[in-house]
Amino acid sequence: MPPRHKVGAMTDQAPAADSGSPDIPGKPTSASRTTLSHIMTHNDTNLLGTVHGGVIMKLVDDAAGAVAGRHSGGPAVTASMDEMAFLEPVRVGDLVHVKAQVNWTGRTSMEVGVRVLAERWNESAPATQVGSAYLVFAAVDADGKPRRVPPVLPETERDKRRYQEAQIRRTHRLARRRAIMELREKRAAEGIED
Repeated sequence: MPPRHKVGAMTDQAPAADSGSPDIPGKPTSASRTTLSHIMTHNDTNLLGTVHGGVIMKLVDDAAGAVAGRHSGGPAVTASMDEMAFLEPVRVGDLVHVKAQVNWTGRTSMEVGVRVLAERWNESAPATQVGSAYLVFAAVDADGKPRRVPPVLPETERDKRRYQEAQIRRTHRLARRRAIMELREKRAAEGIED
């Protein structure tokens, strides 16, 4: 895997004309959508007796990574996690379902949206949403260099909404990154050391 600073540099690239490469055909959202399910045990708990957030985050990253690899047709690495919201605690005995799909694609990066649901393993009550996350993955080749990804083709109105929301998150992510870099450059120009 390439160093983190290089991975971050290759994400969020806008779709661009490739220099001589044939266009990559798009893939529908459903082509890579997946669900990962896992029963939570005592090994997954924190000091409060609920499932540790890190356990849920690993499941989220695993499911999102599978989706990114499926969509891009090869290796993809986690570049960032935009947001991880924990809505309800998860308990021992919960059957957790992690549902992931590609929401948006750039030239070499993809945003994957994840919903986390939980239900009691031995009850027939419907699952409750307990979390959500947005991750950005960068597709890489065998040498860890960025590689093009197929455009995602939203199929439903919900997919179209998710695509549009992902574009908003991307715009905010890039603006935040630019503002931070400008602040650091300004402080360095003023001779302020961190």
